[in-house]
Amino acid sequence: MSARAEHSKLTPILFMLLVVLGTTGPLAVDMYLPSFPAMATQFGASATQIQLTLTAFLLGMAAGQLLWGPLSDRLGRALPLRLGTGLFVLTSVGAALAPTLESLIAARALQGLGAAAGLVISKAIVADTTTGVRTARMFSILMTIGGVAPAVAPILGSFIAQIGGFRAVLWTLAAVAAIMCTGCLAFYKETLPLTARSSGRYLAPLRQAISRPRFVGYMIQFAFGFACMMAYVSASPFVYQNVMGLSPRLYALAFGLNALGLIAAGFTSARLATRVPLRRTISVALSVMLGASLLLLILVLLGVRSLALAAVIFILVASIGFTTGNTTGLALAEVREVSGSGSALLGAAQFAVGAMATPLVGMSGENSALGLAVVLLCCAAVSFAALIYTADRFHPDSAGLTLPARS
Repeated sequence: MSARAEHSKLTPILFMLLVVLGTTGPLAVDMYLPSFPAMATQFGASATQIQLTLTAFLLGMAAGQLLWGPLSDRLGRALPLRLGTGLFVLTSVGAALAPTLESLIAARALQGLGAAAGLVISKAIVADTTTGVRTARMFSILMTIGGVAPAVAPILGSFIAQIGGFRAVLWTLAAVAAIMCTGCLAFYKETLPLTARSSGRYLAPLRQAISRPRFVGYMIQFAFGFACMMAYVSASPFVYQNVMGLSPRLYALAFGLNALGLIAAGFTSARLATRVPLRRTISVALSVMLGASLLLLILVLLGVRSLALAAVIFILVASIGFTTGNTTGLALAEVREVSGSGSALLGAAQFAVGAMATPLVGMSGENSALGLAVVLLCCAAVSFAALIYTADRFHPDSAGLTLPARS
């Protein structure tokens, strides 16, 4: 047994903390989405300008991955985790107090930088405390539980906004960030022993991870799959309310239904992990994602503005639930010795590509779903191509994960 396995154990308390770390970031993304049209009116801004508050958060998350991930490989998980969550609390308060759209965008960027610590280090903790198929299953379970946040967040955010406006939503996020920070201080015990920590140059673990071709392929597949989710998240307030004509409350319910589909897919994926090769599950899911995005584009070009669009979006979002945990497990298996940096690169690529996708969906205007359909199709196609690149025939000597035989 390795020193890392002897030192670490995924206890129930640690599992619950990982759940909190995995859900707070999605809350910060999704809770204020129903307020987008109202924010556009209050700030006198366009849809694209309001979406920049989301883009800034995602860019902060991307940069934060590259900061906290390598730090956690060098210093252990505890110190960077506590510093990052503390920053998250302070910047959440700053976002709630921001007097202008420009200052809100700046605060959201720093908020993403702090929130990144919880996301990137929680993945590394899973790699510290599990091995083999159990790693992929744990990622699927945690990411699926994290999917509850998108289901609840818009409904909760809509309710809070009706009472106190979008600033009340931002204050709620600050309170949630404080709870997460308190949990890290009170309950987390180091899972990375001194003997397993990296040394030498700061960027060496990043270079080591990026030198693995199959890891890079999984990273690209993961990032563009996530970009599909972020494109949908960013465009959904306008597509559901302005294009389909739903009220803010019905939009929140529709968003929650999509999240429940994502959750169900994630739990199903976790159950399949021990019986079906992970690559086969991902291949089928990406095929569905690609087909659904093509169908959505056709419907938009035909001028369809009904709930038929919502049905296709539901299928597309659910397909993502079969890919995220499995791809994360396969990717980190390629770089287990530097899992913090590997997780950082996954997260940085994920949020950087997601940040590029979010403003693009608004290019067709507030009353059109064309931008969303085009971005979804392009991202799904790149994700599918990247999965093909990771096939054994291209990288026969790659380490891989001890799983049921790859397809």
